[in-house]
Amino acid sequence: MTSTAKTTVVAASGLVLLAATAALSLLVGSQGISPAAVLGALRGAGDDLASGIVAARVDRTLIAVVVGACIALAGVVLQGLTRNPIAEPGILGLNSGAALLVVIGIRLGLLSDVVDYLWTALVGVVITGLVMHLITLSVPVQRQPMTTALAGAAILAATSSIMVGLLVSDDGALDVFRYWQVGSVAGKDASIIVQVLPFLLVGLVLTLASGRTLNTMALGDDVARALGQRVLLARGSALVGALLLTATACALAGPIAFVGLAVPHVVRLLGGSDNRRVLLGSLLLGPSLLLLADSLGRVVSPPSEVQVGVMTAVIGAPALIIVARRAVRG
Repeated sequence: MTSTAKTTVVAASGLVLLAATAALSLLVGSQGISPAAVLGALRGAGDDLASGIVAARVDRTLIAVVVGACIALAGVVLQGLTRNPIAEPGILGLNSGAALLVVIGIRLGLLSDVVDYLWTALVGVVITGLVMHLITLSVPVQRQPMTTALAGAAILAATSSIMVGLLVSDDGALDVFRYWQVGSVAGKDASIIVQVLPFLLVGLVLTLASGRTLNTMALGDDVARALGQRVLLARGSALVGALLLTATACALAGPIAFVGLAVPHVVRLLGGSDNRRVLLGSLLLGPSLLLLADSLGRVVSPPSEVQVGVMTAVIGAPALIIVARRAVRG
């Protein structure tokens, strides 16, 4: 199959899956209403109850699409830059770094809206990314992929411990943070996307433009320089894009893990290793996975819901095991 044909298959499959999971998200919920009532509410012809339920589902569907795309694209870039197949915002500790700054902000009473959460999460992500990068650069190149994963695990453990210490002594902060920390797209108005739009757009542009860069860097920095690549500039722009998308996702829904791990590997299995194609596929498959996880979370334990952050962990844990087994065999 030619490269163009693979790209077409990935794009078409992603669009179909995204449409199907978006429809599922609108039709399924802990409060059962018929498909006819959903369609009527979407047309503005439903009763007040159905209209309210469907409006809430539309909001969480839109937020899930944005968050899923952000996390999946960030995962592709982080895996490419670190040359580590298990790199993603959660495993590398970026989410926990953002969470720690948010906890501190909550404890000090400084956070009031999504923009406050965004800036706080962004600062936490940047600081964590810099610490992780400095640790990685301190070892020889051949050991950097493993060191990156270990540094992420150490950061995750350290920040989690500090968060626990800060939260257990403040019941009010604990109540606010407990809902945010688990990762959820429910109970939010889609208008908050507008508040993070500048960060989202810049992050999307930088990450989607990094495909050729990631392909070249997969050959090694020396080869990339020989091919005319400005390695530091290319790495920096791709990394900034990934950090912006990670912070945006955290601000909208909290730290949701494993989507950035599983989605790029699924796309590679379907369409090959060209990172331009992987980015395109992840842009579509990331939202689909998050929508599917959110829809399952609504019906797995009725009448209550399981938050999407829990469901993605349930789905992502087996994916991590599969990736680890493939790496060992390789």
